[in-house]
Amino acid sequence: MTEITVIDSIMGTGKTSWAIQHMNAAGPLEKFIYITPFLDEVARVKEGVTNRNFIEPNNVNDEGRKMRSLKDLIVRGDDITSTHSLFQTADDELIELLTDSGYTLILDEVMDCVEPVNVKQADIKKLERSGDIVVKENRVEWCGDPYDDSRYKDIRLLAQAGNLFYHRGKFLVWAFPPSVFRAVSRVYIMTYLFRGQMQRYYFDLYRFDYDYRAVKSEGDGYALTEYDAKNEGREAHYALIDIFDGKQNAIGERKNALSSSYLKRSDIDVMEEINKALYNYFQNVLGAKKSDVYYSTLKQIEKTIQPRGFKEPNRKGGKAEVCIPLNARATNAYQDKWALAYIYNKYMNPHVASFFQDNGVKVDEELLAVSDLLQWIWRSQIRNGKPIKLFLPSSRMRGLLKAWANYEI
Repeated sequence: MTEITVIDSIMGTGKTSWAIQHMNAAGPLEKFIYITPFLDEVARVKEGVTNRNFIEPNNVNDEGRKMRSLKDLIVRGDDITSTHSLFQTADDELIELLTDSGYTLILDEVMDCVEPVNVKQADIKKLERSGDIVVKENRVEWCGDPYDDSRYKDIRLLAQAGNLFYHRGKFLVWAFPPSVFRAVSRVYIMTYLFRGQMQRYYFDLYRFDYDYRAVKSEGDGYALTEYDAKNEGREAHYALIDIFDGKQNAIGERKNALSSSYLKRSDIDVMEEINKALYNYFQNVLGAKKSDVYYSTLKQIEKTIQPRGFKEPNRKGGKAEVCIPLNARATNAYQDKWALAYIYNKYMNPHVASFFQDNGVKVDEELLAVSDLLQWIWRSQIRNGKPIKLFLPSSRMRGLLKAWANYEI
C-alpha cells in the first residue's frame, strides 16, 4: 500500500520549504514528481532543489503534447515538476509507467479530483441508445468505436479510463483515477484544513488511508511534527484581518446571497449594486491604489462588476493582477496586497456533493467554504504577518471565518 502523508499546516508555515529541503536531502536513488498549481511555483522548485535536476514536461515531441513528455521523463527516471492541470489528464499508460517505478509524489495543494462533466442530457441518452455507452452500477463503460474521434471523444476517453460516472440518471461526473495514487511509492499532500477539502472526500470514497502531520521550524530548517489544530494561533491570525462592517454588506445578508446560483440569475441592478459597493470600499473607505487590491467573484460576472479604476488590464494570457481566481492558492504573486474583497458565497457543486453523499461520504460544506476562503486570503500580505482589510459581504462567509478563528469549525 502506498504511504500517504497529509501535511496540514496553515499557509506560510513552510510546507514548500520543507519539501525543497526534503528533496535536497534525499538519496540519489530516490525520484520525485512534484505537482503544483502554478508555473511560478514550478520555477521555485527547479531553483530551490540544487542537488538534483528537476525537468518540466514540454510539447517538443512527435505528438506535440506535454503528457507525452511526462511519460518519457518517467521512463528515463528523471525528477519531474509540473502543474495540476497536466497531471489531472493521467491515463492508463501513465499509470502503467508509474507502477513500481519507485517515485515519490508531492502534491503542493489538493487537486480537483471530482468534477461534473459538461455534457447535455440529450447527448447522454443518444449515446445510450446507439450502444456507445453502457451504465453499470453508475459507472459509464464505452462500448462504441474505441478510436471514436467525434465530438464525443472526451466522453470516450474518460469512460475508457474508468473514471466516468452517470449519476442519478441526470449528469456525468469525472473522478481522477485512484490507481495513480496506488502506483507510486509514497505521496505527500501539502495543504491546510484537508478534512474539509474535496480530495479528502475523494480519498474516503476510494478508501485510502493517510496520516496527518504538520510542519514546524527547527533550527535553520523545517521538520514534520504531530498535527494539532490548537497550535495554529488562529486568534492572532484573525486579529490581522480588519473585516468591513458597513451598509454595503447588505448585498450579502441572506444566507444564500452571492452564491453561484444567486449570481448567475441576478439582474443588472444587482450587478450595479455590487460594482458600486466595490468602488466605494476600495476608493472611498480605504483610499487604496490599484496595486494594493485584489478581489474575486464568480468568473461569469467578473467583467460586469469591475469598478472603475480597479479593472483587470486587457491582455492575453499571464496572471491576473486585480480580479484573481476564486480558487487562488499556492502562489506568492499577491503577497504585497492588503485591500481585498471576496464577492462570493462558496458551496460545493450540488452534483459533486450528491455524488459523494450517495456513495456514503459525508460532506462538510461549511469547512470546505472556509478552507477555500482562507487559502484565498493568504495570497495577501497576511502571509508575511502584516494586517489586511477585507470586504466580505456574505453574512454566511463572515460567520464561518469567525467560527474558524474560535476553533468552532
